[in-house]
Amino acid sequence: MNQAEQASKAEAFRALHRGPRLLLLPNAWDAMSARIVASEGFPAIATTSGGLAWALGYPDGEAAPWDEVVAATARIARTVSVPVTADIETGYGDTPEAVARSIGDIIGAGAVGVNLEDGMRGGPAPLRSVEDMVARIRAAREAARAAGVPIVINARTDLYLKNIGDEQSRFHEAVARARAYLAAGADCFYPITLRDADTTGRLVRAVNAPVNIGGVRAGFPNVAELEALGVRRASTATAVTLMVVDAIRSMAGELYETGRFDALKPTITHPEAQQLFGPKSPG
Repeated sequence: MNQAEQASKAEAFRALHRGPRLLLLPNAWDAMSARIVASEGFPAIATTSGGLAWALGYPDGEAAPWDEVVAATARIARTVSVPVTADIETGYGDTPEAVARSIGDIIGAGAVGVNLEDGMRGGPAPLRSVEDMVARIRAAREAARAAGVPIVINARTDLYLKNIGDEQSRFHEAVARARAYLAAGADCFYPITLRDADTTGRLVRAVNAPVNIGGVRAGFPNVAELEALGVRRASTATAVTLMVVDAIRSMAGELYETGRFDALKPTITHPEAQQLFGPKSPG
């Protein structure tokens, strides 16, 4: 994929945030999961940092070596023809300059979007300051301009994940952060673990920009309900990966305990799996 093709794919991905339908992204973590998602008709692929790290043999939380994350993302981008956005957590770097280098690397892997989060892994503060996060988003945007690929930046806040402040102050802080992140060059705001429908609708109206609701699973409002709230993007985070892990654990436990092969009854055949990797990538 040359630069012009990748830039075009980035713009196509950005347009998906403007409707007419909500952009639904079941998160993938390797080539097979990405192929399956694309083959079912989804218009883009989002990676999950947790699922990808576990597949590489590391815990979530930037424990996977960056070069392995980049290589895994490149395999996903090579495998599908639809746009790929990569969850790069906090940007794999302590400084804006380091984030810029990470953006250059992930663009080189074929990604046309990223998640950047404001949560801190340790230290006295649970979140980066607004000023620090703004500098990182600006560095990411400038790195994308330098690469000639206008990536979609999904700026994630961990305010709701970490239950910071009371409900009212958390909401006002979310709005303030959203506005600052969007002004710095982000395209979408991601208040991970926000689940309340009324609060979601208020946030969408206050921000007046694409909002990503993440970690959707059983019990969440459905797509039509999220669209009615004004949500433009929804993703599953690690939920799909965990479903696959649970299926493997259940099968392995039954096989070990019973010595019977009753659990080995896939509904997809080997030829069907082979067809996923035919000459034309899905999407």
